[in-house]
Amino acid sequence: MARKTHLCFDSHIGRLKPENIRNREASCPLCDRDQLSEILAEEGPIIWVKNKFPVLKEAFQTVLIETDACEAELSEYDPAHLHRLFRFGVDRWREMIDSGEYASVLFYKNHGPSSGGSLRHPHMQIVGLNDIDYRDRLSEAHFEGISIREEEGVSFNLSTQPRMGFFEFNVLLHELHDLNALDRMADLVQMATHHVLNHFHYPCNSYNLFFYERGPGIAVKVVPRFVVSPLFVGFSIPQVSNRLEEVAADIRHHHFR
Repeated sequence: MARKTHLCFDSHIGRLKPENIRNREASCPLCDRDQLSEILAEEGPIIWVKNKFPVLKEAFQTVLIETDACEAELSEYDPAHLHRLFRFGVDRWREMIDSGEYASVLFYKNHGPSSGGSLRHPHMQIVGLNDIDYRDRLSEAHFEGISIREEEGVSFNLSTQPRMGFFEFNVLLHELHDLNALDRMADLVQMATHHVLNHFHYPCNSYNLFFYERGPGIAVKVVPRFVVSPLFVGFSIPQVSNRLEEVAADIRHHHFR
């Protein structure tokens, strides 16, 4: 039997989802901690809850609330909170993976009006898929690229074969059990998001983070978000910029002098 390739989106539930990523006057359901239901785990201001609007069929959807500060942003967290968040989030993700209940488990973050998200409050999502294995669509080539930084246990590069196109930053953790390297991974992911929002060659106010299982380690893609190319929408053909070397050099200049 062929493995499923498409998720079913419940549009009836989707119509009920709150949206304040553009309409900043709308109330934020993640700010009122006393009203949060079905809390799965928490650590200080970080809370893991069931998603109140489970729009995906045959999936278990959860939300990882990163902080109690609605106007905060991952690119500006202090190191202690950033490291705590990554350790907590990766542990919860691995917890769902290790349960064996799902074909695969997605871990990702939306930020900004072009990211596909609906809420401004900083959060990530961890989603267990009953029938779809995202790893079927992965290639090792997606994580190869122009080296920006090599640190003990961690690599940072700019993808030469991006999944969607143009610019995708890869941060690779070689051994998941190396917590010091996981902290360094968090620092490099934060550096990439800060660069995208503040120093990128093209004005950009949105990005996604995508976490992937990768051998004994994990990978995080930092993807600046713009209008998606019609070549990718219609034909699944990614494009890669001829300015990769320039962008990689620019990051080294801003952050590693």
